[in-house]
Amino acid sequence: MSKYLVGFLCAVMLITSGGCRRQKLFRNAPPSPSADTVSVAPKSRVDSTATASPLPSIDPNSTVEQVDFHYLTAKSKVSFKSKEQDINNANVSLRIAKDSLIWLSVSGVGVEVARALITQDSVVIMDRIHREYSVFDYPSLSQRFNFNLDFGLIQSLLIGNLPLPKEPAQRVKNEKDFLLLRQLEGKVLIDNYIGEENRKLKKLLVVEQPTKNSLTLDYEDFTALNNFLFPYTSLVTVDYKSKSDGQPYQTVLRIRHNKVELTDKNPGFPFTVPSKFQRRP
Repeated sequence: MSKYLVGFLCAVMLITSGGCRRQKLFRNAPPSPSADTVSVAPKSRVDSTATASPLPSIDPNSTVEQVDFHYLTAKSKVSFKSKEQDINNANVSLRIAKDSLIWLSVSGVGVEVARALITQDSVVIMDRIHREYSVFDYPSLSQRFNFNLDFGLIQSLLIGNLPLPKEPAQRVKNEKDFLLLRQLEGKVLIDNYIGEENRKLKKLLVVEQPTKNSLTLDYEDFTALNNFLFPYTSLVTVDYKSKSDGQPYQTVLRIRHNKVELTDKNPGFPFTVPSKFQRRP
């Protein structure tokens, strides 16, 4: 499977265990093979120590400005650096049908090398270079990475919304220039840092308690988009201790959106698995 796309999905799904499969990136990618078309239709829309006294309990969703849309499309440049790879400015196309589908296409030298389709039930990744594909469901992913993964979480991370839904007892505290919202999901602690002026989520700090593996996500370059502020740059830093050798490692992912559109028009979500492709276990 394309190492780049695997790394990208690992980062956006808050994988703090460092368990992604390591492989070399493609070189001189061949043309995309012919395939039978699979039609996919989107579903209908359907406490850390603070530097000041805590504010009264408030609804987290009323504290953070959330991006709302029917469909989102984006053209982006993504860089990925890990122990074994250093990839600069890969081309990624992104399409989202709110609360229904996320579609990703990765290309290099003008040729598509990998494609992914994320639905409410599963994550399917197709590697055109090695002619194989993988299918994951959320229970198995959640068990593998010791974090409750679902579609809503991945969607929120991509667009800069709160990663977890509100809880009635949650509190927001003042911390320096931010409002701090702390959330606990199983053994994973999530600190949401919210800008005081624009009420946008600006930073996430995720720590897996037993291992102290961590993920930091910084949102930058907020730009007006259809009456919303949208982060055009995201920086993901994952610090983890390897299960194989016990040594600490770091993975860094940067997403720079060149163009983002929020629209009511369905952009299409073509996804094809050629019959000759092998499914990886």
